[in-house]
Amino acid sequence: MIGSYHNIFRVGALLQDADFWILNDIVWRKTNPMPNFRGTRFTNAHETLIWCARDEKARYTFNYRAMKALNDDLQMRSDWLLPICAGPERVKGEDGMKAHPTQKPEALLYRILLACTKPGDVVLDPFFGTGTTGAVARRLGRHWIGIEREPGYANVARERIDSTLPLDESAMTVMGESRSAPRVAFGVLVESGLVPPGTALTDAKRRWTASVRADGSIACGTHSGSIHKVGAALQDAPSCNGWTFWHLEQSGAPLDALRQQHLSAL
Repeated sequence: MIGSYHNIFRVGALLQDADFWILNDIVWRKTNPMPNFRGTRFTNAHETLIWCARDEKARYTFNYRAMKALNDDLQMRSDWLLPICAGPERVKGEDGMKAHPTQKPEALLYRILLACTKPGDVVLDPFFGTGTTGAVARRLGRHWIGIEREPGYANVARERIDSTLPLDESAMTVMGESRSAPRVAFGVLVESGLVPPGTALTDAKRRWTASVRADGSIACGTHSGSIHKVGAALQDAPSCNGWTFWHLEQSGAPLDALRQQHLSAL
């Protein structure tokens, strides 16, 4: 469940009253929240996600290693820094205006589905809106069921999902700088679409070629892991700065340039 302060506490109480077992509450901290124009309260800069199982003993999926790989080999925390949906990702209606007032960013659903589902699983979204859940589910090889009572939203969702291409199966495999600057994990570039899964990376001298995987890890021959770990292993070195070592094979641009692009957008 995802919600703001208007409803999330009531929803949480209802879930507990229904004997659901809360596994985590996650704070989605928005890098670009809408300001409070009247200046009467704090800017609402986050939403709360409640992740729960049917009961205390229920089995559930948590892809711990995939989440760790997505976060540059560090445990994924329960506070997620992601931008709200904006720019070309925002779905427009026939009048050119935004089709839905609270469209969720695909990066958020990407992380959620990668964390707690497996390829082939069925994902249910009972408040489907413009189909972000369905689009990301199709992209990641999950099946989906969407429920939406507004015909306009449902039509937009169908068109959107039909135009979404699933990832290549080889890219679906996941892992079983300065302190003053915001830290960016390579996985953030993957889930935001700056470096799509399946992208080919190479070193500056084009000695090795690696493939980006859905969880932000990369694979090169028998080596797999973070951009730093694989770069170090290939060079038989104790460490490696993967941001400067790896380049996009097609354009030759270093990954660090894309990281700076992402930081500039923030």
